[in-house]
This record gives sequence, structure tokens and C-alpha cells, in this order.
Amino acid sequence: MGRIRKRMIVWLLLGTFLLNTGFAAATVTVQAAPEVSTPSYIVMEASTGQVICEQDADTKRSPASITKIMTLLIVFEHIKSGRIHLEDQITTSAYAKSMGGSQVFLEEGETQTLETMIKCIAVASGNDASVAVAEYIAGSESEFVKLMNEKAETLGMQNTHFEDCCGLTDSDNHYSSARDVAIMSRELIEKYPEVFEYTGIWMEDIEHKTAQGTSTFTLSSTNKLLKQYEWTTGLKTGSTSKALYCLSATANKDGMELIAVVMAAPDNKTRFRDAMTLLNYGYSVSQMYTDENKDALSPQKVSGGIEDTVNLSYAGSFEYLDTTGSNLSEIRKEISLPDTVEAPVAEGDAIGEAVYKLNGTRIGSVSILAAHGVEKAGYKDYYKKVWIQYLMNRSGERTEQTGTEQTQVR
Repeated sequence: MGRIRKRMIVWLLLGTFLLNTGFAAATVTVQAAPEVSTPSYIVMEASTGQVICEQDADTKRSPASITKIMTLLIVFEHIKSGRIHLEDQITTSAYAKSMGGSQVFLEEGETQTLETMIKCIAVASGNDASVAVAEYIAGSESEFVKLMNEKAETLGMQNTHFEDCCGLTDSDNHYSSARDVAIMSRELIEKYPEVFEYTGIWMEDIEHKTAQGTSTFTLSSTNKLLKQYEWTTGLKTGSTSKALYCLSATANKDGMELIAVVMAAPDNKTRFRDAMTLLNYGYSVSQMYTDENKDALSPQKVSGGIEDTVNLSYAGSFEYLDTTGSNLSEIRKEISLPDTVEAPVAEGDAIGEAVYKLNGTRIGSVSILAAHGVEKAGYKDYYKKVWIQYLMNRSGERTEQTGTEQTQVR
């Protein structure tokens, strides 16, 4: 009995010691996984694509109207390429008018600008507007859906297949996953941040101009997070009896953009509440390290080229997302370059890399590129170099001789 008491006292003293040191403090800072009712979810940091937390993120589920994220992605790609423009007039077909579900009540033959149609899709989730735009871009909805599936394959969305452009269908062959929705959401907001000009609209009026006259219709956002969560920037809601309640929510807090996707939430309030919980969790455990790589790099020696050196540049900035509570001030950058490179060198060739380490462990890198090309030197180039060097030496000798003569005259 005495031994047991002694052991208890020892463990009690040990526990007290640990609580009074930094050891125990490190353990209590670990965040528990978020508690939500949604069966499938994922939280992703947008700039790096790093997943912060997930649950059942690869299960195929009906996406409902978050399908329109891909529709918007295709639209903005076509705008960037110059194939379509925001001022283009789009005419609503009988088929587009016939769409049920969420709609903005476009009439057959009614025309709206592409920009107005984008608002109808992004704000009010208009199925009729989605189909009208799809027909304008690809000639038919089915041809547009081909573009959607091709883009999904390009992005590596392995658990996604589309059958329409708005998510109205209940077909078992129209599906996606929380991870895939996050992937296409990231592609949209990173490549085309101007989409936030539309997804951030809470309410706006448009005009219907038809043969029956002109009337005003108010677009009201389906994304209630715009009023419930102060850092919300977008993105898209969706719900059907099959899909239940879905949401891809984007938020920006202190320059960090997060994407929280929830699928198959049991009700409307739960999807928004769970999205806020997930976003709050993401921000609570995450910190970002960014190096803009604005420092100058010394020219790289070139062997056998028409020039002896080539200027260097970084491929871009470096970003690292930490979710472990590390001291990011301990990150170090090491420049790794060869002593010399052989010509020819093409502009954009990777010459070396900037390696980033945290506590001695590599956490990433950025390529260092040739800022311009250097052609391989030929016989004439070598002759020219020798001749230029000869003239420079002669010029130096003459300058030195002239200086000596002037000294003697004085």
C-alpha cells in the first residue's frame, strides 16, 4: 500500500512539473477536429491548394447548383480568350426558358448582356440563365457540358461527371465530390478573381425587356453567408431533394483565402452553420508564410555562349501554409545554383532553385529561371570576342601611355 501511495505522489509531482513547463502547453494548443453535421466536407487554402481538414471528401454525391461553379469557370475562360465579351447580347431560347428550379424568369426571345446573365447565375442561381449562356458559347447545352467534363478531367477531378450545366438533373450520372468542388472553386477564384464582383452581390435589380413590356426583377443572393459571416467573398449554393443542401463557401481573412465545401447537409441552416464552423477552424489553425522574392539575383556564368553571363529571375513568390503552430520566423531560404551553365540557354530555362527550410527540413522551393536567352557561340563569335578584347587592351595601353606623356610634360 505504501508503494502505491509513493507512485501516486511521484506521478502527481511529475504532472505538476509538466504543467509548469512548456511541454504541456504545446499539447493543449492542438485543435480538435471541427464538429459538424455535414457528412462530406473539405477546407482548402486557395493559393497553395493545401487541404486543412476533410471528411468523406471523395464520395460521389449529387452537386445540385454548385455545378454552376464549372459553368462560370468555362464562361470566364471564354471571356479571357476574347471569344466572348461582357457586352455581348444573349438571347433566351425556348429550351432555356423551360428550365425549372431556381430561375430569373427569362422569356423566350428576351436578350440580356452576358454580364447580366453572369449575375443571374452567380447571385440568383438562375437555371434559365445558365442554359442560355451555355447555348451561346457552345451552340447547345450538351456541347457545353462536353467542355465542362473536359475541364474537369484537365483539373484532375476524378470523382466528377456532368450531364447538365446547372445541376437541375437527378441523374445518377451527374455527380461530384467535396474535393472536386474545392478544386474547381479554387481554379475559378485563383484564375478569375473578378468573379467576386458578382458572388459578393447581395441584391440587385435587372430589367426584363420583352414584347409585353419592361419589368424589374430583383436578384437576391442564395448565399446567406454574405450576411452571416463577415469575411465571405462567395461562392455558390445548391440544393435538390437528391443532393440535399450543398455549399462551396469562400472567405478572405487577413489576406488568407479559404474554401469550405459542404455536401449533403441535412437542411439549409446546417449547411451555412457548418460552413462557418469549418472556416473558423481553418483560420484558427492556419498561418501563412509568403516570400515575394523581390531580392536581386547575381548573373549566372555561361560557358560557350555569345554572352558570358545570363540574368536570373524567380519563377514567382513562395507560399507555405502551416497548421502545426511552428515558428515561421525560423524559415530559411537557400539559393542553389551551378558554378556555370552551358550555352545555349533559352529564356525561362530552369537554372537552379530557391530552397526553403523550416528547422532544417525542406518545405518547398521556387525555380530560378534564365531571364533571357543566350545563344551558343560559333567560330565568328569567338573571333569577335578575341578582337574586342584585343581592341580593349590596345585602348588601355594607349590611355596609359598618354597619361605618362602628360606627366612628363608637367
